[in-house]
Amino acid sequence: MSFRKVVRQSKFRHVFGQPVKTEQCYDDIRVSRVTWDSTFCAVNPAFLAIIVEASGGGAFLVLPLHKTGRIDKSYPTVCGHTGPVLDIDWCPHNDHVIASGSEDCTVMVWQIPENGLSQPLTEPVVVLEGHSKRVGIISWHPTARNVLLSAGCDNVVLIWNVGTAEELYRLEGLHPDLIYSVSWSRDGARFCTACKDKSVRVIDPRRGTVVAEKERAHEGARPMRAIFLADGKIFTTGFSRMSERQLALWDTENLEEPMGLQELDSSNGALLPFYDP
Repeated sequence: MSFRKVVRQSKFRHVFGQPVKTEQCYDDIRVSRVTWDSTFCAVNPAFLAIIVEASGGGAFLVLPLHKTGRIDKSYPTVCGHTGPVLDIDWCPHNDHVIASGSEDCTVMVWQIPENGLSQPLTEPVVVLEGHSKRVGIISWHPTARNVLLSAGCDNVVLIWNVGTAEELYRLEGLHPDLIYSVSWSRDGARFCTACKDKSVRVIDPRRGTVVAEKERAHEGARPMRAIFLADGKIFTTGFSRMSERQLALWDTENLEEPMGLQELDSSNGALLPFYDP
């Protein structure tokens, strides 16, 4: 028997991370201290956006990727929201368009100048109003232009036509509690959600129905996340009943049991998954 067949090989077995050099870092940024489970940043091939502390409303920085080092406190921000910004997402079809969701219950879409900001940007291209509570999740459609998803603390998912500022779909009654995360499938035909009721749902937005659901995907009471992978499977992070952090892989054709489940440690920080297809 070949030794290769006995020992499971991994291409990441000898991969180790190295700290980035100081001159390649972005320094002295006043990152937002709002209590919301978010990455607080978003990046594309041209810009880095970071949600920052702001008085009298919400704001975020937009920096050209090459502008590393110490960031002056007077550097201009995107600052049109009247409440703290909770989530931001770059448009996958235009590197100069970014959307933001806020505690002020609105979604705003912004056009960033070619060379970045030289003065504060206060006028969005469009304001999307439809949520009754704060908007904590923003996600652009992966294949259709000008289609944006938002989810709020009103447990409602809205899908917008950004070009006309109209609601395409309003998905109510599918989530009995707070939505923790939303992730589009690669073709944009479906999306999956993780909810405070411990369920992972696969939703068809056109029909407005749940096409698959796994109750108690993770037994713990702390926040969990779910993301679609390129092959249609779902990857989740959450907590066990004993508050151990977990990773799980699911087949959407059969959500009865996970394809794989891995327990990590007993840290209380929620795991935020990132996927590079």
